[in-house]
Amino acid sequence: MKELMLGNEAVARGIYEAGATVVSSYPGTPSTEITAYAAEYDEIYAEWAVNEKVSCEVALGASFGGARAFCGMKHVGLNVAADPIFTASYTGVNGGLCVAVADDPGMHSSQNEQDSRHYAIAAKLPMLEPSCAQECIDFTKLCFEISEKYDTPAMLRLSTRISHSRGVVEPCERTDYKKKEYKKDPQKYVMMPLMARKRHIAVEQRMRDLEKYAEICGINRIIKSENSGADRIGVIASGTSYVYAHEALGDTASYLKLGMINPLPVELIKKFAAAVDTLYVIEELDPVIENHCKANGIKVIGKELFSLVGELNQVIIKEKISGEKPEYISFEEDIPQRPPVMCAGCSHRGLFTALKKLKVFISGDIGCYTLAAAPPLSTMDTCVCMGASVSGLHGFNLAQGKELSKKSVAVLGDSTFIHSGITGLINIAYNMTDSKVIILDNTTTGMTGHQHNPVTGCTLKNKPAPVTDIEMLARAIGIKNIAVVDPYDITNTYEVLKEELEKDGPGLIISRRPCALLKTAQAQQPLTINSDECKKCGVCLTICCPAISREKNSFVIN
Repeated sequence: MKELMLGNEAVARGIYEAGATVVSSYPGTPSTEITAYAAEYDEIYAEWAVNEKVSCEVALGASFGGARAFCGMKHVGLNVAADPIFTASYTGVNGGLCVAVADDPGMHSSQNEQDSRHYAIAAKLPMLEPSCAQECIDFTKLCFEISEKYDTPAMLRLSTRISHSRGVVEPCERTDYKKKEYKKDPQKYVMMPLMARKRHIAVEQRMRDLEKYAEICGINRIIKSENSGADRIGVIASGTSYVYAHEALGDTASYLKLGMINPLPVELIKKFAAAVDTLYVIEELDPVIENHCKANGIKVIGKELFSLVGELNQVIIKEKISGEKPEYISFEEDIPQRPPVMCAGCSHRGLFTALKKLKVFISGDIGCYTLAAAPPLSTMDTCVCMGASVSGLHGFNLAQGKELSKKSVAVLGDSTFIHSGITGLINIAYNMTDSKVIILDNTTTGMTGHQHNPVTGCTLKNKPAPVTDIEMLARAIGIKNIAVVDPYDITNTYEVLKEELEKDGPGLIISRRPCALLKTAQAQQPLTINSDECKKCGVCLTICCPAISREKNSFVIN
């Protein structure tokens, strides 16, 4: 029976159908839903790990134990997981291991626009790229098969458009996968230099074998147009770029659709190139396929037409190749910009209102609170990566000196603190700078959709779990100055922050208030403006709540 599935949901279905039993991930848009959907299958153990490195190591350990295992992450999460992934390429696997990474061309929800294909090339791992929901199922299952056949982790590259688009799929029955026996083999699994040198030889042989496979595998295929003039134009593309190209050019071109994007075929591309007059490579983001073609003497047109920046679309492709500007829906007036804002009732707003009044330098991090960088709050000074606010503040204070360090703070959420802020806080405690770290504890992983984490007391499958006590943890690593505030009480929050900033030594302030959108959050009584007492001064607008607005000469709360 056919169903309509989200791309990420289809990947989860592929995990299920492949007979996998262990899934470990850290939430990161656009990959989050894979693990959330996988958790709905009783046959699969699924968890939110504390970060991507840990999730990859959990999945690799499960693979060593003979199970088929999966971990998923967004592209910047792959940076965190790179350490185990590169060495896992040497150890190989026992049970199949699939690592999915979702890239974000256009940076819809990310701080950079990296191309994860470079990781597959550098780590010498096979990588597949689906272009529709059905392929998300099929390619996920194929990843497990390739993983076991070639003794390697296998990577699945997604993108925002594939992960978050829906398509028709035909689900199949679950494979009756029998867990493999673990056999002690230090030469294979213990990567000391002597063993690793031998394993590197095996990795290079594996890549040669995979190069042969890339020439004959069914997921790299030539799609020849029936149009008599279509041999004039050939297009090499994969994933969502193939979808755009086919929709833009239709049967006016022939296509080499690549499902396996590392390693890439050579002879198949040469065969296709010989059959067309002009050959284009269409890909997001970097010229990976284009450079491969040129390195093998194949003349192609690529990035001289198509940008290294942002997403492609049908209009761009049609215009660049045919010179025609296709008709598309336009609006007589520009659509008003609607930038993301903190939600009405967001607890972070109170904290940043107090920090703005204190005029401090704010070392920022990844999460809902990053929106404090935007007007009218405009308080965030830096934002690099998960956990960098803490370590970055330490370095900033070393540069600025003791007195100015009392006018600077780091901010990060509870989930981000668990992910990669703990080590930075230990570093501050150990090296004893006057660095003040603020944890915005809203008892959830907010920006990616309210996932549980170790401070929520619940697992991904909604089972009770021990709660990580942030205050106790801070004391254990040597932080003596610890304060807790309720950001709804802006006046007290301001006074506590002012007092804590004056103290010598490392400090931790916890701004604790559950996310206003949580079902478990206690609803507050709705507020109204007392028109008799209102002085129309506009001070209420300074907290930047979208529910408060000015109407003519008065103020209202929606």
